[in-house]
Amino acid sequence: MMADSGPEEIAVIGNTDLTSAELENNIKNTMVEIEKWTSLLRKMEISVGEAEKRTGKNTVNMQEIYTVYLIETRPVDAVTEGIIPAPDSLWRRYSEFELLRNYMLVTYPFVVVAPLPEKRAEIVWHKLSADNMDPDFVERRRVGLENFLLRLASHPVLCNDKIFYIFLTEEKGWKEMVYETGFQAKADSRLKAMNAAFRVKNPDKRFTELKHYSDELQTVVSQLLRVRARVADRLYGVYKVHGNYGRVFSEWSAIEKEMGDGLQSAGHHMDAYAASVDDILEEEEHYADQLKEYLFYTEALRAVCRKHELTQFELEMAAQDLASKKQQKEELVTGTVRTFSLKGMTSKLFGQETAEQREAKLQVLEQQIEEGEEAVKEKNTESDEFVKTAWVDIERFKDQKDRDLKEALISYAIMQISRCKKGIQVWTNAKECFNKM
Repeated sequence: MMADSGPEEIAVIGNTDLTSAELENNIKNTMVEIEKWTSLLRKMEISVGEAEKRTGKNTVNMQEIYTVYLIETRPVDAVTEGIIPAPDSLWRRYSEFELLRNYMLVTYPFVVVAPLPEKRAEIVWHKLSADNMDPDFVERRRVGLENFLLRLASHPVLCNDKIFYIFLTEEKGWKEMVYETGFQAKADSRLKAMNAAFRVKNPDKRFTELKHYSDELQTVVSQLLRVRARVADRLYGVYKVHGNYGRVFSEWSAIEKEMGDGLQSAGHHMDAYAASVDDILEEEEHYADQLKEYLFYTEALRAVCRKHELTQFELEMAAQDLASKKQQKEELVTGTVRTFSLKGMTSKLFGQETAEQREAKLQVLEQQIEEGEEAVKEKNTESDEFVKTAWVDIERFKDQKDRDLKEALISYAIMQISRCKKGIQVWTNAKECFNKM
């Protein structure tokens, strides 16, 4: 009876699905707590002011060129009182931003942690340099790193982290403090996470759907970025071809007396139009970076889902172990072995155990069952708490995503409309030049 009831017991214990009413109540309760927290941005202005190339030696004592970024902070109170003090500032390498994010991922596994901007340029139109030392790329990465810090500083949980505050305000000793937290030892191995993903028996449907959504979002945004890159290549060609109009009109004006001035003026308009494409496509990269942020956010979503699978798997393993111990106790008490085992074969070959031996084993099993029940209770509480806190942050992320992507797409559309109007204006000006001939 005990062996048969094991899977059912595990399924009931491991069921972390909540009704919509329970979920809404949990979110409301948690949001009340969040309102008590204070965003770091209410206390401090944060910016990444500039980037600078430096030369130094790496860990294997070889010379290398790297980029550092200037983080500037200033108390908000001082600014609102009409005093604008010089900001506190310190330099950080990209690798230090990576270390901060890794610490956040391990310490707050229920949070959809903001991604860093790409280390090397990906999905770009071919005229744009993919060199990570290219000034334009470094500038866009500076903007991305500032956005990353602002994301953390505005997050209701992450903004209160002591390590994050030290990252912003103390240049030396920061790394040592991070490593002293022991966060690396708490990190889940990829093998462990994969094992949990394949073996978990009672996954939460919402997290399964969220993982599928993150995969689909990644595919859609990747395709959108690739389409944009192809359009940018063609647009670049169209604009530059207008430079040929300018050259031809200029050459034509040299052989015409009556029409010369009009042709030359039209040529100037075409030259200006052709030259403007570089600024336009550089502006487009800004919108592409906004899309890339959510391309990288998909991995942050999957990280939360993997942690839930691992938490659920550990709960199920604890429940399965408890069921096994209870079955062993039942077999020991009744003297019947319900499943084939080495222990059963040994008893048949060498005889039954004495009453003293059975009593001793029974006491050990009772202790193990008591410990197992406590472990299941603890894992169940841990799983429920993870689901509650993670889903609140996922809802926060969804609102942020919808708002940000809507704004980015509208801005991108406005930019395209403006570009088209500029083209119309150029040809309108050229028409006026031709009318004056």
